[in-house]
Amino acid sequence: MADVYRWRLAPAGLATRRQLRALGLRPGGQDVVAELHRPRRRKAPLVAYLYRVDRAKPVRPMTPGRAAALAAAMLARRTCPNCLTDAGYCIPRSLGMCVTCHDTPAA
Repeated sequence: MADVYRWRLAPAGLATRRQLRALGLRPGGQDVVAELHRPRRRKAPLVAYLYRVDRAKPVRPMTPGRAAALAAAMLARRTCPNCLTDAGYCIPRSLGMCVTCHDTPAA
């Protein structure tokens, strides 16, 4: 069973995935050391998993293949399926098309 700490009371040397990433680190296969619980009214607490910073490994460098795959995925998110143009922003999933196509009445 992992240790459980309340919000903002975790000891030094432990960090969440997001905090590790900000330091240029990743968990590196280590198990969760502790949990951080943030209480909420009438709901289950929010839970964050904590990892040891001293056991974390550096983030893997971006390879040309990964960069190309990421660029292709982002282009697909920006391309409107109706007008097939790059909208310059990620198409909202709630609309399913660019804002211009959504706001233009059908002829």
